Amino acid sequence: MKIQIFDSTLRDGAQGESVNFSVEDKFSVMKALDEFGIDFIEAGNPASNPKDLEFFKKAEKFPPKHSKLVAFGSTRRKNISCAEDANLNALADTNVEYVSVFGKSWDLHATEILGTTLEENLNMISDTIKYLTEKGKKVFFDAEHFFDGYKRNPEYALKTISAAEEAGAFEIILCDTNGGCFPDEIAEITAKSVETVKIPVGIHCHNDTGCAVANSIAAVKAGAIQIQGTMTGIGERCGNTNLSTVIGNLQAKLGNECVPQENISQLTQVTRLIAEVCNMKLAGTMPFVGKSAFAHKGGMHADGVKKNPISFEHIPPETIGNKRNILLSEVAGRSAILQRINEIAPELTKDSPETKSIIDLLKEMEFKGFQYEAAEASFELLVKQYLGMTENFFDISYFKIIGEKSGETQNPSSAIVKVAVGDKTEIAADEGDGPVNAIDKALRQALTVFYPSIADIHLVDYKVRVVDGSAATAANVRVLIESTDGKDLWTTVGASTDIINASVTALTDSIEYKLMKDKAQNVSALH
Repeated sequence: MKIQIFDSTLRDGAQGESVNFSVEDKFSVMKALDEFGIDFIEAGNPASNPKDLEFFKKAEKFPPKHSKLVAFGSTRRKNISCAEDANLNALADTNVEYVSVFGKSWDLHATEILGTTLEENLNMISDTIKYLTEKGKKVFFDAEHFFDGYKRNPEYALKTISAAEEAGAFEIILCDTNGGCFPDEIAEITAKSVETVKIPVGIHCHNDTGCAVANSIAAVKAGAIQIQGTMTGIGERCGNTNLSTVIGNLQAKLGNECVPQENISQLTQVTRLIAEVCNMKLAGTMPFVGKSAFAHKGGMHADGVKKNPISFEHIPPETIGNKRNILLSEVAGRSAILQRINEIAPELTKDSPETKSIIDLLKEMEFKGFQYEAAEASFELLVKQYLGMTENFFDISYFKIIGEKSGETQNPSSAIVKVAVGDKTEIAADEGDGPVNAIDKALRQALTVFYPSIADIHLVDYKVRVVDGSAATAANVRVLIESTDGKDLWTTVGASTDIINASVTALTDSIEYKLMKDKAQNVSALH
């Protein structure tokens, strides 16, 4: 069964806390969603701000190839004609085929929030849809607060969607605007709505009870054919339906078609790319696409997955473009370490002398404060460097950090670094918010001369942990750095009694891992 996916990252998602898109950001998100095969992209309200208006004008020249852009607005204001409503006319004048307008389906909102009569509210819905339809638009009617309205006054709530249908709406979207419903309520009320109108019905849920995904799937099972949400779940308050989770469930598990089947393996990459544009850290535990979604730590789990993946995985991770991660720890066991080694060097067995040497090296590094449970990139580098499977991309000849405080003013830290790549050297200096940021910027500046792709790397997270607190300020510290290039995520580790040295080790591993990955992809492309 085909389920329409309607992404509102650029409209409803932009209403989330700390989310702010530039026009360029909007185009990056639009392009990713379009290439993935999302049906509809709600891109903003052309009457609400100059940025959205600029986006729609630019989109006339550079439209998506697959997706349909949707402009968002509301029904006309009370007691005026549609022709007098400037916001509605801005919507009508926008050069898109589809528009989405919200109107009140809860009698409380009509009388207490809008301050109008129930009859005038119905007229506002009908007049708006007729007006836009006559202007050549296909109208999604967002029945705002529909479920709360139905629970209080079912007859009136159903009248609002019937009025929209009679006025020529393209589809009816039932909105759990407050996000307070449960799946059984959504299923029952959606089924009644599907019986009431003859045009397609969709669902728009918020996540205030943590049920948005479950509610959306319940609506589909009750007859809804469209799901609205945002790819990473961002939005007002607790966010919208997380479309990456919905698509994973509906397509990878239940056999529906949300995007072209050949694109489903891009789910993880697309979600992470959009998270990067949104400047948000994707939760490792996010279903399907999170870094920890297929991570196994316990010895029984790791051993079980090695013998038969379905023992501890509900789908193969590669189905949606993710990957299995066997975490190395004191509870993982020797077999888990061997499994990780075999991912890098399949020819090695538990009896190979290299295997014993790598395990001994791992113990030695952990004794020094390194830990590879979460730092899968550093572990891969460690093994490949020991086996001679990767080249030496660069060396840091020296670096120096300068930081000072004048009175109450903390001046920016400065860093100077000299790197060697083969027989060539480069010196760079930069300032940053603290010594780690300064050395990071200087190191990138120097290496980008030789490796331009380093400019794509962005640090997502930086963590410091004291390994042995008994040594007080001389304690060994462990630094974990999570990095991304907008497509992949990886974590590296450094350890030292000097937090700067530990950070530089982790930064160096991060860059080397990126370069190693790029080289492997280039070699693969040649073949």
